[in-house]
Amino acid sequence: MPDSPKTSPALFAAQRAEAEASRYLRERQSFLLEAGAGAGKTYSLVEALKKLLKDEGANLKRHSQRIACITYTNRATEVITKRIDGDRLASVSTIHAFCWSLIRAFQPALRQRVQTLEAWKDRIADGVPIKQQLVDYELGYRKLTEETISLDHDDVLALMAGFLAMPKFQAVVAGRFPYILIDEYQDTNADLMFAIREHILGRKGGPFIALFGDHWQRIYDETCGHVTDRNLKEIEKRANFRSATSIVTVLNKMRPELPQAFKDDEFIGSAVVFHTNGWKGTRRPASGGGHWTGDLPAAEARRYLDECTGYLKEKGWNFAPDKTKVLLLTHSGLAAEQGYAQLAKAFPYSDMFINKTDEHIAFFADKLEPAVDAYLERHYGQMFEILGEDAPRLLSQVEKRSWSDSMNTLIDLRTKGAVGDVVDHLLKCKHPRLPEKVLKREKDARDWVDSEIEPAPSAVTIVKNLRAIPYAEVIALVGYLNGHTPFTTKHNTKGDEFENVLVVLGRGWNRYNFDQLLQWMSSPGSVTQDKQSTFERNRNLFYVCCSRPTTNLALLFTQLLSSTSVSLLTSWFGQSQVIDVGAAGFAAPSAKEAKKVNEYS
Repeated sequence: MPDSPKTSPALFAAQRAEAEASRYLRERQSFLLEAGAGAGKTYSLVEALKKLLKDEGANLKRHSQRIACITYTNRATEVITKRIDGDRLASVSTIHAFCWSLIRAFQPALRQRVQTLEAWKDRIADGVPIKQQLVDYELGYRKLTEETISLDHDDVLALMAGFLAMPKFQAVVAGRFPYILIDEYQDTNADLMFAIREHILGRKGGPFIALFGDHWQRIYDETCGHVTDRNLKEIEKRANFRSATSIVTVLNKMRPELPQAFKDDEFIGSAVVFHTNGWKGTRRPASGGGHWTGDLPAAEARRYLDECTGYLKEKGWNFAPDKTKVLLLTHSGLAAEQGYAQLAKAFPYSDMFINKTDEHIAFFADKLEPAVDAYLERHYGQMFEILGEDAPRLLSQVEKRSWSDSMNTLIDLRTKGAVGDVVDHLLKCKHPRLPEKVLKREKDARDWVDSEIEPAPSAVTIVKNLRAIPYAEVIALVGYLNGHTPFTTKHNTKGDEFENVLVVLGRGWNRYNFDQLLQWMSSPGSVTQDKQSTFERNRNLFYVCCSRPTTNLALLFTQLLSSTSVSLLTSWFGQSQVIDVGAAGFAAPSAKEAKKVNEYS
């Protein structure tokens, strides 16, 4: 008699979690499903949605109600809608669209509450009085006229949080949407999630809430992270359907509170760490606030990266873009090679442009460049969606021509002009529209008068320096960000996976220090309250990077690691898989070693 098929440990763990979720759905008990990287979180959400549609569909129709499924990207909305065959009893939308659909009817209350928002106080004081204008959210940016009050994206979330405190509004929400499922819950605006906890969870009459996500993959500031509440049952989905056992083993040691079962215990793969502690030269000094301390000189860092890449190729890694991802979590010597050396010098900290905390860079990287790409590919609807602007189909032929002329001029200026030329063009034509924060910074820089007594503020100096830099350097920076970081707005790669991942970790950051992270992780009690957010930011980035590959993972540290950090890495990866390449460099693998690796590549 033939052996019965072997059940995947990951599948068994997933089925157990989904059975628990099904029980809570039947009992109308709100829950949170915590699913680590590769666990199949979206699958669990869709299964829950399908079950509700099947079990509650008739009742929902009878009461003209729907199930709300909230996501954070239009791409996720499309994926989920497709998986439920477009069932109209489910309202699948982004968080902003969902909130606006609920609050838009409360026009008098909106006019009153807008005046309490901090971002509107100066605008109202300096502009037209609020009387009976229509409050709208078509443009996605703030504008106040005699006829219209146009809301910003952040305004919609802030207003929704305020409305949830109103019993009447709570009843409206429950009446329209008795079930609310939230995808990527950890990235929900903190104030909005606080309002949900305070006023919705445990409320008699609902609505029922189900949260799906992973707080170790929280990547945005001012978001809620992990959510706990006495009215919220937590389910752990302890499965990994993505990665080989070598990688999952590391992830489990890194995160022992949420161990993951392997998909296939015969799929071994590899996970290795290379560090450069044995290098005998003089490392970078504690200059510029100390964020370069302990890293290799730029040329040496580049050399080790090249050697590492060559070594891994000999080990069988295929470095084709669709096979291997290189995540450069360092900035040693990269700016010059990538073509944005002047831009890098315009900022006191590389984090300001790498993490897009600078308003100009955030606009260029997250809005303008993706919009130009969409325009060049003739994906005009996508372009306007990225920009949050009205589509030309709603406008006149003259307006359409104005957009076309503006975009064609912009494309020419991007390659031939400076940043200031691009900004001035957008100021003049308003297609695309510059964000308010960029407009304010530009005005502050224009209005500043140099004085021997008072030095220019840092923000003014940055803008003035930035304006003189060729915009081609911005294009180069955006190309780097989209190609070498795990979080790219353009392609939404947070959930992506690759066969092989090489992560290069070094200094040059103000907000990240991976040696400090490893020391903290070796002794969790050492993280003080004031450092908790810094710790989580570093940990989450590290975890997401390590959990991207399906088959092979390699880490290369160019910064000096403490003995505590090396010891922790050794406990995670194993003694033979933590290798000091500082002195001897990368030795070519033996034929036996290469054969072994190729079996799993």
